[in-house]
Amino acid sequence: MPPTPTNVPFEFYSAYDSDIEPCLSNVVKASLKKKPDYFAPRTRNFTVKNLPASVRAFVEESVELCRPSDVHVMDGSERENKLIIEKLINDKTIVKLTKYKNSYLALTDPRDVARVESRTFICTTNKSDAIPTPANPSIKGSLGNWMSLQDLEKAVDERFPNCMQGRTMFVIPFSMGPVGGPMSKIGVQVTDSPYVAAAMRIMTRVGEPVIENLQEGADFVKALHSVGRSPNMIPSWPCDPERTIILHKPECNEIISYGSGYGGNSLLGKKCFALRIGSTIAKREGWLAEHMLIVGITSPHGDKKYICAAFPSACGKTNLAMLESALPGYKVECVGDDIAWLKYNAKTKMLHAINPEAGFFGVAPGTNWKTNPNAMASMQENSIFTNVGHTSDGGVWWEGMEKPAEGITITDWLGKPYTGKAGHPAAHPNSRFTSPASQCPIIDPLWEASEGVPISAILFGGRRPEGVPLVYESFDWEHGVLVGAGMRSEATAAAEHRGKEIMHDPFAMRPFFGYNFGHYMSHWLSQQTRHGEIKLPKIFHVNWFRKDADGKFLWPGFGDNIRVLDWILRRVDNDCSIIEATPIGYVPKEGSLNLEGLSPQPDMKKLLSVPKDFWKKEAESIEKYLKEQIDKDVPAQVLNQLQALKERLS
Repeated sequence: MPPTPTNVPFEFYSAYDSDIEPCLSNVVKASLKKKPDYFAPRTRNFTVKNLPASVRAFVEESVELCRPSDVHVMDGSERENKLIIEKLINDKTIVKLTKYKNSYLALTDPRDVARVESRTFICTTNKSDAIPTPANPSIKGSLGNWMSLQDLEKAVDERFPNCMQGRTMFVIPFSMGPVGGPMSKIGVQVTDSPYVAAAMRIMTRVGEPVIENLQEGADFVKALHSVGRSPNMIPSWPCDPERTIILHKPECNEIISYGSGYGGNSLLGKKCFALRIGSTIAKREGWLAEHMLIVGITSPHGDKKYICAAFPSACGKTNLAMLESALPGYKVECVGDDIAWLKYNAKTKMLHAINPEAGFFGVAPGTNWKTNPNAMASMQENSIFTNVGHTSDGGVWWEGMEKPAEGITITDWLGKPYTGKAGHPAAHPNSRFTSPASQCPIIDPLWEASEGVPISAILFGGRRPEGVPLVYESFDWEHGVLVGAGMRSEATAAAEHRGKEIMHDPFAMRPFFGYNFGHYMSHWLSQQTRHGEIKLPKIFHVNWFRKDADGKFLWPGFGDNIRVLDWILRRVDNDCSIIEATPIGYVPKEGSLNLEGLSPQPDMKKLLSVPKDFWKKEAESIEKYLKEQIDKDVPAQVLNQLQALKERLS
């Protein structure tokens, strides 16, 4: 234990004698009276004792199981954050970036860098509630992993007892969405990672208003997290990668995560709550929890509409959410870059969406002042960068960024001098920046509107180098569900998969379904009828990544994507003069995309072509995937839409 510092900004002390229930075991009581982590911040206003009874019970159960040396209930204040940051610096988990205001660099254990889909489980009484059963027992299911509740208890018993000894347990009361809003939900995460505590303060709304909401009786999602213990841990980044596991109990709204300190494995408000548990709550309550950006687009005529878009990770969601228009007169404003909760609004008869997050957790490589100046501007202060290169002038660098000034050297994410040699990047491919959304220069004025924003269009998309046109529109909502179900994309660095394999990624939700995907499709289809009168969004598919025979992108992308959005918004207004019917949907009629000022002019004939042989194989692949992976749970409407597609292609 390092010596206690003499310049601590405010008092640190343990308050367990009065805070913890007498029913705790004597062993745990004794451990809590030991000297706590010297950087455990303590405020008298927020203690275990004055938490609402249901939250207090959860915390005390977690203390009994994990036996931390201290517990700190977060209030979300700036002084608290300062102390957590000081602890992280002392632990050598982060270093201060002198080039930016209040920003830091974290380097993880190289074994803890991505989602661990193979060790992520949905735990239910009935397996069929969690995942579909493949038609052939020899086929491995790819739509999630199931674990029985008995095996969950066994996994917890093998990992969690005493796992927080010598550490502070941070209790993080957080809101997904504006606190108290009709579309918002509350979570309480307990964790032994100060890195997670600092990042959750950026990514969610943490502190007193959330506790007040809980005291008024609000329900909450329980989230238990520990970085774990391992004999060969790196002191600056404790983790237990060999035993990492992420468990979800949708029947009682619980998340349990062990062994990883990174990303969605540990920031449990993100994929675990917002998508996996969120989608099960949404199914019960009749709304949608989706892996989608939300963006507002104002036309040169002053007409503003909001759209959602679902792309797999690292396929351009953040770039589209913060798009800088290449067409004059358009104004693009960001509501969210990753997750959308959509709920029927009886006043407008439309689906409204909120961004449940408060920050951006964006992929760093490829982001620069040309591709995404708004993302770059968002991260210039109050940010945490993870697994990127560190420049000698106190900044960060990653592949795709502008070259550093002459004489500036770079240390790579493994702590070694960066040489620029092939195969040895400065930043890990899944390196991230964590920044407050409020710092985005184009954040939408309604990004925290409690009732959300009305959604006029939903876009699906992914990385498809061949065959898939730049944009096409579904014929109707049911056809749109097939379009979402049939999504495929090149694998990305966010997950364990390697290479350029084209993978099925339905609705960009494959790693994030909280329940059976067949039931999920039925839930989407039910939006047509469950609310009575409704104006559903039009559904489109986009592909910025089609290539020519030489492997070069046919479409410039980035700011020029506004040209596609312009066409989409005209379709939202039901302009039928700009469409041409094809077997897969409506594509832009020749000359209907605004290409003014674009040089060189792209090969639009190639970009919008729908090669029948390719699509016959695509339809066969989708049919095989649905029949093999989902089998009897595929809704009849989706099978009918697939048959109609095959007939149009024949």
